[in-house]
Amino acid sequence: MEVRFDPGQRGGSPTDGRLLGIDFGGTKMAVGVADLQGRLLARERVPTYAEKGAVQALDRALELAAKLVGQVGGPVLAAGVASPGVIRPDGIDLAPNVPGWDRLRLADAVRDRLGVAVVPVANDLNAAALAELRLGALRDADPGLVVGLGTGVAAAVTVGGRVIAGRHGAAGEIGYAPTGGFPGTMLESVFSGRALDQLAGSLDIPGGAAGLGAHAATPGPARDALLARVDELARHLATCCLLLDPRRVVLVGGVAGSDLIRGLLAERLATVLPHPPELVLSSFADDAALLGAVTLAREAVPAGS
Repeated sequence: MEVRFDPGQRGGSPTDGRLLGIDFGGTKMAVGVADLQGRLLARERVPTYAEKGAVQALDRALELAAKLVGQVGGPVLAAGVASPGVIRPDGIDLAPNVPGWDRLRLADAVRDRLGVAVVPVANDLNAAALAELRLGALRDADPGLVVGLGTGVAAAVTVGGRVIAGRHGAAGEIGYAPTGGFPGTMLESVFSGRALDQLAGSLDIPGGAAGLGAHAATPGPARDALLARVDELARHLATCCLLLDPRRVVLVGGVAGSDLIRGLLAERLATVLPHPPELVLSSFADDAALLGAVTLAREAVPAGS
């Protein structure tokens, strides 16, 4: 469990109002309380325990949110929520990693448990892209592409200062792209944190994706296996870049932290693209989606509040 408080950033009275951000992930969940400028005053991260199902994860996140709000003080004017999948009012599509997640109504749950009236909910990578637009690497880059390499794999497109959700809210769900022929298998089953963990296990390498990356730094079976997976991801990212022609590509998520993987991707994109974009690692580490959730809340606060 990670706990972090930032008392040095506190400004104004607790009665000035607060913002709440909740980031639900397949592996970890993060909750943060911020002032009305979006500066985090307190944050905490806990495991999701995905195998135990959606209800316990939601309950524990809301309990944590109530605790942090109580510690910081002040009324919560809006709560932003970042979640895997495509968000609908009555459920969530394309979020298979936590059993039962598709049946949740996240906005209703936050309103009912925490008494917050304004609760915008967005896809977690779209929330991360919003944070990059407002606070991070895409403030001066248009168009932009954010690629999430975590438990799963996905992308988010930014154009003209906006995150493009698509007709069904499913823009950027490249994890469903076919590989190895048509229909083949999904990209997420080939390249994602979970897929690389499984690959490491099949090679008897301890430490999951991180251990695989360490072994792949030198020639051998681990490197050969990882290169094949990176090549598949790079082909899909090249297509995304040819379609969008982004100025900058921002990588977020635990797998993106691998210097080896980032270097291999940059090398491949530079080889095949006529106008290769900048490829950078998000400066927010694990907080991009949480900061995006807080930004959602900040931008949803009614005028005059």
